[in-house]
Amino acid sequence: MEEKKVTWLELFYDLLIVAAVTTVTRILLHVEEGYIPLEYLFKFVLIFIPIWWAWVGQTMFNNRFGQDLLHQRIFTILQMFFVLIMTASLSVDFDRYYLPFFIGYIGLRVLTAIQYLVVQRSEEGDRRKTAHYLGTRFWIGIILSSFSLFFDSWIRYAVLYAGIFVDIFVPIFGRKYLVKAPTNTAHLLERFALLTLILFGESVVSTLTVIQPQKGDWYLISFSIISFVLILSMWWQYFDNMEKKVDKSIQTAGQTIIYGHLFILMSLSMIAASIKLLCLHEVHYSFILYFVFGSVLLYFLATTFVFHQYRHEHHRLKIYHLGLFLGILAVFFIINLITVVSNIVIMGELTLFFIIYAKLTTT
Repeated sequence: MEEKKVTWLELFYDLLIVAAVTTVTRILLHVEEGYIPLEYLFKFVLIFIPIWWAWVGQTMFNNRFGQDLLHQRIFTILQMFFVLIMTASLSVDFDRYYLPFFIGYIGLRVLTAIQYLVVQRSEEGDRRKTAHYLGTRFWIGIILSSFSLFFDSWIRYAVLYAGIFVDIFVPIFGRKYLVKAPTNTAHLLERFALLTLILFGESVVSTLTVIQPQKGDWYLISFSIISFVLILSMWWQYFDNMEKKVDKSIQTAGQTIIYGHLFILMSLSMIAASIKLLCLHEVHYSFILYFVFGSVLLYFLATTFVFHQYRHEHHRLKIYHLGLFLGILAVFFIINLITVVSNIVIMGELTLFFIIYAKLTTT
């Protein structure tokens, strides 16, 4: 498969998306009476999905049809303006900022659909059919979401997200077209890895900003060190698998990578929020226990799912590996339920889990 390089403009685009993700993650820091209200957890998911899908839309176009041409650069730059509009409107007070959020998201999707219609004119065969399918079918979700402007209350959001979910399922329903014009797997993995890397970096910076260990405060200093080792272990597991264990020559529609990374990226945000909440001691013990271990479990299952299909066959994990990792998490969780431990001990347990996870999946 022809080598495809990530452009500097794509990396710039990633930075704006990460800024949006970071803003959404702050929703998880809203604590009331020792709990994150269910409403905020729900809003986190609902806001995260359109941001992820908007980024996926442009990334997949670039993967199949992107070239470093002037008109494609202009499309990307225009999309960046809509990302800024969407990011500026992100708030738990969704009603108040609904219109700018809607304009930002729909603007991104419209530009992506137009790009497919433009590029189909210069493509042939299966690639032309793929571009035509995506360029025409994406309008179904766009038009459906646009009807949300005619409603108020919860109906508005039901219509908006009905359109978004139709949009998300368009590539799945059109898989017969997409497999005939497969993704560039090496480029696709690199794109998701770069976005994930920036999120890792943002997690380190934002975590240390919240923790702010003072001179002589050995608890916070130790917490900072363990937090860094935890994030470093996650980085080790993810990128060593990405670099050494996967077969980048596989030609598929790339949907395992695309949809699996929704849960990887979402769980990364949840883990980053968990670290801050553990440090601030603002959440009830039982709630933070479920939230932290739930976030780690989601990350583990998502990374296992994504990497398993693309691993070289002799590198694929066995069923007993899955049992081992789930068993370690279960033992730590049950012990913590039976005996109340300090938050720094919980961090130490999670760090140990990720060290074992990284060691056994990368060697």
